[in-house]
Amino acid sequence: MLTQKQFELLTFLEKKIGTSGIAPSFEEMKLALGLRSKSGIHRLICALEERGFLKKLPHRARSIEILRSPTSLVKTKIGTKPLTEANTKISRVILEGNRTIPIMGQIAAGSPIEAVKNSSDLMEIPESLLGDGSYFALNVIGDSMVDIGINEGDIAIVREKSDANSGEIVVALINESEATLKRLKKVPGKIILIAENKRYPPKVFNKDTQIRIQGVLSGIIRKYN
Repeated sequence: MLTQKQFELLTFLEKKIGTSGIAPSFEEMKLALGLRSKSGIHRLICALEERGFLKKLPHRARSIEILRSPTSLVKTKIGTKPLTEANTKISRVILEGNRTIPIMGQIAAGSPIEAVKNSSDLMEIPESLLGDGSYFALNVIGDSMVDIGINEGDIAIVREKSDANSGEIVVALINESEATLKRLKKVPGKIILIAENKRYPPKVFNKDTQIRIQGVLSGIIRKYN
């Protein structure tokens, strides 16, 4: 699986080498991909070489050998076989890569905090980790979900949904003012938000309490310093 930029660079290299017989310069590659620095090109080339798509020839300037064509990565609705030039033009192409999702702010894994707000911050998530639908990310604050491995400082990846099944971990908005990350339990006439830490008792709400499900937890990303 390649990222979008890796695929673009591999396609550009194959085209330029096919027409001129030599690889383009780092400056040409940088301009073609709209990158700000040549170091970004160097990282892309190293990644492509590690994945077996190209090989840098030693002791020869601007010498790169393409080992796998980018057309071998193209998928269509009707299959995963390599496409010919003709049917590539009429197919809807889907590239394996990353999806950009918004970071919406902070979410309490503890006592509810002020409702999450929209943010201009974005992050990239591998497409293979996501399913259909819309997703957003939240920074986790608190320790009420530590017993299932959700820690303060983690990033919660949430699929947008307005309803959830009993037992799912949800982002719940309480009275349009407080948001929290808890396990949902539905019983007749009541909604229960359950922490995964014995220090925090379950919170029980009547059905007429204004609780709005904003999404269901899809995954957790953890940064190690």
